[in-house]
Amino acid sequence: MTTCYKFRDYYNNEVELALNGTPFSDKPGHVWVICLYAGRWLLTRHSQRGLEFPGGKIEEDEAPEEAAVREVDEETGGRIEVIRSLGQYKVAGRSEDVIKNIYIAVVDSLVPHEDYMETDGPVLIETLPSNIRDHPAYSFIMKDEVLPRSVKYAEEAGYITLK
Repeated sequence: MTTCYKFRDYYNNEVELALNGTPFSDKPGHVWVICLYAGRWLLTRHSQRGLEFPGGKIEEDEAPEEAAVREVDEETGGRIEVIRSLGQYKVAGRSEDVIKNIYIAVVDSLVPHEDYMETDGPVLIETLPSNIRDHPAYSFIMKDEVLPRSVKYAEEAGYITLK
């Protein structure tokens, strides 16, 4: 059964989050991948936004899960062992809605790249800060309810086990 939430993001845009389903679009424009590697969170440092989980636009003729795998590789060098769909969210933007599929991935290796696209490559974090919403090092993407609700759902579904 799909569980839905509504809230406002960091920039006060309306967000609808659906866990255990993808009700907003069969063809979302973006993906966002919450990653774990060797028991730690695998993030990347975006050149403009700061620390965030990998993600990005889905290319033409690319399935969302394929985009998720590609984005993790491009932005962190991560090779995914297991990936699971968590759901989908929609942000009511100023000019258009942004729809992203959310995944949780366990990465089993990191392959160094010369270029990590618009990021500085992999960043491993033992624990996400409790004050992440106010922490200047983190991207706005990490500062709404999508992250904590998605992680909680992944734990409850048995997809991940956190210490």
